[in-house]
Amino acid sequence: MSNILGISAGFHDAALSVVSPDGEILYAGHSERYSKKKNDAQLDRDMIHHVLKTYEPSHFAFYERPWMHNWQQLRSGQRQFGPWRTKSVVEASLGLKVDGNVDFSSYQHHLSHAAAGFQTSSFDWSAVVVIDAIGEMDTISIYRAWYDREGVAQYERLWRQSYPHSIGLFYSAVTERVGLKPMEDEYILMGMAGWGNQTPATELANSMEHMYLQDFGGDPVFKENLHIGMNSMCFARHNDMDIAAGAQLFTERLIQRVMQKARELTKCPNLVYMGGVALNCVANSKLDMWDRIWIMPNPGDAGSSLGAAALRYGKRLNWQNAYLGTDIPGEYPVENIIQELKTRKIVGVANGRAEFGPRALGNRSLLADPRGDAIKDRVNEIKRRQKFRPFAPMIMEEHVHGYFDMPANMPTSPYMQAVAPVKDPRSFPAITHIDGTARVQTVATDCGSGVRQLLEQWYAETGCPMLLNTSLNIKGEPMVNDRADADRFAKHYGVNVFS
Repeated sequence: MSNILGISAGFHDAALSVVSPDGEILYAGHSERYSKKKNDAQLDRDMIHHVLKTYEPSHFAFYERPWMHNWQQLRSGQRQFGPWRTKSVVEASLGLKVDGNVDFSSYQHHLSHAAAGFQTSSFDWSAVVVIDAIGEMDTISIYRAWYDREGVAQYERLWRQSYPHSIGLFYSAVTERVGLKPMEDEYILMGMAGWGNQTPATELANSMEHMYLQDFGGDPVFKENLHIGMNSMCFARHNDMDIAAGAQLFTERLIQRVMQKARELTKCPNLVYMGGVALNCVANSKLDMWDRIWIMPNPGDAGSSLGAAALRYGKRLNWQNAYLGTDIPGEYPVENIIQELKTRKIVGVANGRAEFGPRALGNRSLLADPRGDAIKDRVNEIKRRQKFRPFAPMIMEEHVHGYFDMPANMPTSPYMQAVAPVKDPRSFPAITHIDGTARVQTVATDCGSGVRQLLEQWYAETGCPMLLNTSLNIKGEPMVNDRADADRFAKHYGVNVFS
């Protein structure tokens, strides 16, 4: 077997991944970073050319079954029936005719999610839970996963829920209800929820449960199809912040029910959690029925490009870190960043391989001193974003428990997948959300990025082991990909970006 190309394309957030014959992840990247179109559903020409020329794959693995995806779209009234053969869909996605000694395969959508998680985890066996808006016809899946004697990953699906009953579609419907963009701004809704008042939020969550669920207290079976959104007059007497808080609380309750079912069905203490809903780090922090949790840093559809390649490979992948995309070569500019932080307090960095996933982890980041009272407003002004949205801290891993109360089963959070109360919020106002929490990124000595050396030197010079970290992107665009993007950012916002 030679290199395997995993493909996710056609719906949203298209991506490509490449896995070698010995399980190395050679590349994983988002199309949007090349095209500059957020959540681009189509594969960018330059990306395709780079990947095919550099890695020369001879097997193409597609992240879902085309015929089933077409059936789902027909059922939901989205479009007419289209190409259903894997080879035809792959060629349409790549925009070229694939000739020669090339094999094609496709896999069930939720199974690709599951494999992207389980085959990058350290677990030998695990419960796997997938929750998203819709994948083909499934919206929730529970698997038991393990490796057989030959080291081949095995998956047994124990329970599923099908369209139109969907936790993800509910959350997207509320996203649209409060004036945000569904299938894109759900993370903003999560940030809004922290501003809601507890009493009306609880009342709203209870109302949502009675209004939308068929079986109060049972499986999340909805009374209506929320794929088309919800009435704009729903909850009209409440403000958007309280609606967001109510929706977040209701969603957490639903996720808890699914997780409890998974725990009972699998009898396993380990959880692999995937699907777009797994990006809800507030809910993730409350999954206390599990001893250990792994959420691959790209749990949505883009990450399933890696899942498809993993399924074709069959065995555990050699997961090291999330720095798998476009490379900006050179030594990490620690000294330049430190000096800029000391003088201007805010600085950009674009160095090394781009992060695979929606969150900047130090290689395509806007960094700031988290201690100043005015820093948060300054960064919000640069980013041109709503002032209610929180910023994340990145912190040296060994210092995290001195500053944050981390969840017991997620004592570290290298990919910003959990929120934790800030122990001294007055000292770090720039990274503390209105509810006293922060979405933490822990940075280990072997993290794979020069950002660790930056934090070490910053700590040595200031006594502060953390920095504010947010994505380096021009408003309305995806994260910076290459040096040309970094230069555009610097010119647009007047912020130095070092490589």
